[in-house]
Formats: sequence, C-alpha cells, structure tokens
Amino acid sequence: MTFSPSTQQERADSKKTVLIIEDDASVGACLVQAIVDETPYLAFLVTDAFQALQVFRDFLPDLLLIDYQLPKMNGFELYDSLRDQVDLNEIPAVMISANLPQHEAEKRHLIVLSKPFEIDDLIETVTKILTD
Repeated sequence: MTFSPSTQQERADSKKTVLIIEDDASVGACLVQAIVDETPYLAFLVTDAFQALQVFRDFLPDLLLIDYQLPKMNGFELYDSLRDQVDLNEIPAVMISANLPQHEAEKRHLIVLSKPFEIDDLIETVTKILTD
C-alpha cells in the first residue's frame, strides 16, 4: 500500500504505522505486504527521500524503515533531514542495506537489518520495536 491522504482515515483506528522508504517498488511492496499480513500494523511505501519528506508534513509514523541506497539522497541524509524537521527521538528507525557504513548507523543509534534478510527477521524487529 502506498501512502496517500485517504490512508489518514485508516489511521483513525489508532493502529501503529510503519513508513517504508524503498526505491525498488517491488521490494517495497513485498515489505508492505509482509508487515500488513503478519502484524497488526499498517504499512505505507514511498519510493524516494523527497516523498518521505513530504509525508512528514502531514503524517507521523510510529516506525521508519529506510533503505540506505536511495537515489539523490542516501538513507542517512534522509534521516538527518527528517531529524531537522521533527523530533525523531520519538520515532524509531531501521536502516536496511547490503552495504552500510556501520559506524554511521551506530552514531545515529539506528537499528540495522542487513540485506538480504529473512522476512521473519523483519517482522520480529518491527514487532519488538512497536510493542516495547
């Protein structure tokens, strides 16, 4: 499910939400489907950093799942830009990548899922974060 203003109504039932920022739409769709099917949470997909920045003007998700290798702005740059707009201390983030500068993730206190990862690992991570 991609993000759109009509999905705001779905949020009215107070389900927790995961915003997935993944430039590969097919990978992103699989992640959305897994979260929606395997957890009680809603999941929304945007395919670039600029869409993610737009979303944050109207919507604050409960969890961010950010691909590191985004076009024009990498995942860390996006995270830092979002942090400048809103207090991300209240919004946990998971960075996903096959090739991630680990020290940069640690500096930002981000959780990391290394690609390729098992869907069960993703579901376990999302569930643990959103139930703590």
